[in-house]
Amino acid sequence: MNIISASPFLMYSDGNGNIFEDTSLFVVGRSGWDAYPIAVEDFIELPDGGQLYELPGRRGIGIDVHTGEMRLCEKGWAVAAFIPPAHTGLFMAAYETLPDAPTLPLFCYTAAGWLDDKLYVPAVRIEKDIRQECAGYDDQKIERGHDNLLLAYPENRLVKHLMENCCMTYTCPAARNLALGRWECPVPVSPACNANCIGCISFQPEEETIVSTQDRLTFKPTAEEIVEFTVPHLETAPYPIISYGQGCEGEPLLMWETIRQSIIEIRKHTDKGSININTNGSKPDSIKALCEVGLNSVRVSMNSARKEIYTAYYKPNNYEFEDLIKSLAIARSYGAWTSINYFVFPGMTDSIAEYEALRKLIKETDLCMIQWRNFNIDPDWYLEKIDIADTGECMGVKQMQELIREEFPHLKFGYFNPSMERIKGDYERDFAH
Repeated sequence: MNIISASPFLMYSDGNGNIFEDTSLFVVGRSGWDAYPIAVEDFIELPDGGQLYELPGRRGIGIDVHTGEMRLCEKGWAVAAFIPPAHTGLFMAAYETLPDAPTLPLFCYTAAGWLDDKLYVPAVRIEKDIRQECAGYDDQKIERGHDNLLLAYPENRLVKHLMENCCMTYTCPAARNLALGRWECPVPVSPACNANCIGCISFQPEEETIVSTQDRLTFKPTAEEIVEFTVPHLETAPYPIISYGQGCEGEPLLMWETIRQSIIEIRKHTDKGSININTNGSKPDSIKALCEVGLNSVRVSMNSARKEIYTAYYKPNNYEFEDLIKSLAIARSYGAWTSINYFVFPGMTDSIAEYEALRKLIKETDLCMIQWRNFNIDPDWYLEKIDIADTGECMGVKQMQELIREEFPHLKFGYFNPSMERIKGDYERDFAH
């Protein structure tokens, strides 16, 4: 069977929340600024927890089933998929943007098609861990856990923030897991940030056309507030991790003294589990100070391993790209698990230039893991903001992953921070427990 005849059909929206298939067009994918056919073997069924988005002011691009030529679908607005955690998209939705189109909100926009009564997306499952699977969340148990935590820690502002805002308002998967007493416990600490990321999910300038997806933490928690609920979590949760640095805050390293104090106190009570920080890696000396007292996992976020692309997006204050590299290397020198939270943008991430820069970073830092995360951003808006007219020669996300895996067989691929038990034990075992 040739690739085109097995391809799913393009979908479009009527603007009223109804989505239809267009059987005259096969779905295509976007990489950088351009549209490409998608190999049939790159499609998987849209995983549970995925959803479809209408893209207002945009006409989907497809391949005509009769002529094989690319053309626009004029029947309605383009459609894209949000693919859930643990999966990495290989192509974005392909469309032409009309002049008056609004900027898209901060979500990922993966290509999607319809075939034989099923939704398909070009993606790979990059992670076996089930910690954010939809099926694993029981709303009644979460509500009970929410109530119990608020009763147990009535004066703790951080618990109140995590339960009332993150868990119940934003349905944050990490906060919901905390309510269920399992796995990774979020520990936001910083209301401030030393970067001005274009796609910041917790703070957007008033003049910007998009809004942040959640409100940022508004107070500085004390070490006592942190220790009070994290020690019981480390003691009782299965595969326990506590993670400083969350989507609802700024940069945790700006609160490194509080974090240091809290780690010292936590380790007086328990030696269980991982103590992780999700950070921009901007303060190598602070990473060193934290590793000295027991920080044993560091994840640095980046949109690119290239300084110029990173800087254009992060707009750092009082730090530079080289500091990230130093932070990762320092953490490794203390034996900490290191990973990068790597924002995957097909057509940028898989460019030849990016591939070479990533290889260099892995070698320089002795990196342990890449978390291949879908970049939550309007593709046009992003490329225009960082002033990229030509993304250069690209190899495809899947091909790049294969080449990196081949050259660095000990480097782990995933989507989440692994627990210390997993790091020290059988990393690749199944997670259906």
